[in-house]
Amino acid sequence: MTFTMEHENYNVLNLDRSLEFYEKALGLTEKSRKTAADGSFIIVYIGNDNNDFLLELTWLRDHTEPYDLGEEEFHLAFRTDDFEAAHRLHEDMGCVCFENPDMGIYFINDPDGYWLEILPAR
Repeated sequence: MTFTMEHENYNVLNLDRSLEFYEKALGLTEKSRKTAADGSFIIVYIGNDNNDFLLELTWLRDHTEPYDLGEEEFHLAFRTDDFEAAHRLHEDMGCVCFENPDMGIYFINDPDGYWLEILPAR
């Protein structure tokens, strides 16, 4: 028996703001969308052409308060082929939230506070 990772879900308060952030910060674009017939939710799957893994962004019409992310001890990691350019972009965007120079990594956070780890090329 084998398993393949398919997607991870993040609930978001403002879908348009999140889609703009993920495209600018990480080059992720919309791959598909599901909208409830009654308008109660929208699910958008975003990704890139480098692999099949998707990030699922879920917007819930009736959820109006920021999501409780607990102690924020979880994250999704991205590897980049140009670490310095990525760091400059994220600095310019003001979304770098933690850096660990000893490990050679840093984290950005999205508009809802989710942490995203940025790794250099191997």
